[in-house]
Amino acid sequence: MASIAPAPGPAFPIEWRREGAPVAYTAALAEMEARNTGVHEGEAAELIWLLEHPPVYTAGTSADPAELVDPRFEVVEAGRGGRYTYHGPGQRVGYLVLDLAQRGKDVRCFVHAIEGWVIATLATFGVESWRAEGRVGIWTRDIDGSEAKIGAIGVRVRRWVTMHGFSVNLDPDLAHFGGIVPCGIAEYGVTSLSRLGVHVSAEQWDAALMATSDGFLDALDAAATRACR
Repeated sequence: MASIAPAPGPAFPIEWRREGAPVAYTAALAEMEARNTGVHEGEAAELIWLLEHPPVYTAGTSADPAELVDPRFEVVEAGRGGRYTYHGPGQRVGYLVLDLAQRGKDVRCFVHAIEGWVIATLATFGVESWRAEGRVGIWTRDIDGSEAKIGAIGVRVRRWVTMHGFSVNLDPDLAHFGGIVPCGIAEYGVTSLSRLGVHVSAEQWDAALMATSDGFLDALDAAATRACR
C-alpha cells in the first residue's frame, strides 16, 4: 500500500490511498463502512481509495436476479445503488468516503462531479467519453464505432457521508462481464482502454486522477453554494 500526499478538504485533509495488490471486496466494504462512521463522528479524515479487486460480481440495491446470467465468481451484496457490476484485475476502482454535509448535501451533484472527473481523466489519455441520458456510467466509442461503457458509477450515502464510487476499465478480461447484464443495460457493450489501443498502467491512471482531482473537488464545493453543472 502506498500513501499519497493529501489533498485539501473542508474539515480534515483528504487521505489518498493507493493499493498495489488486489483487495478482497468484502474487506474493502468493511473498511469503507468503518471510515464512514469515523468521518461522520469527526474522528477520521475523508478518503479517496484507489484499488483493484479479485474477480467478483456485486449486487446493488436495484439488482434483478434475472440479470445474474452466470455466477461464475463470488456474488456480494454491496449496499450501493444500482444493479449488478463486475470488478476484477485490470479495472481500477475509486472509493470515495467524503462528507457531503460539508459539500452541499446534493447527491445528484456528487454523481455529476464523479462523472466529470472520470471524463476529464480519460481525456488526458486522448479518449473522448461522455454521460448518456438515462444510462448510468461513462460511455465512449468502441472499436466498431458502437457506444460502449468504459466506466461504472455506484454510490451510497449514509448520514451524508458517501461510500463506493466509480470504476474504469483499463485492461480487464472483458469476457468476465458476460456473467451479468452490466448495470442492467443489455443494449450496449463494455469496452476498455486496452481494447481501444490505449495502454495505461494503474500507476499512470492514479497519477492522472490526482492531477484532475482539483476540478472534482471544486465541483463538490461549488455545490454548497449553487446548482451543479
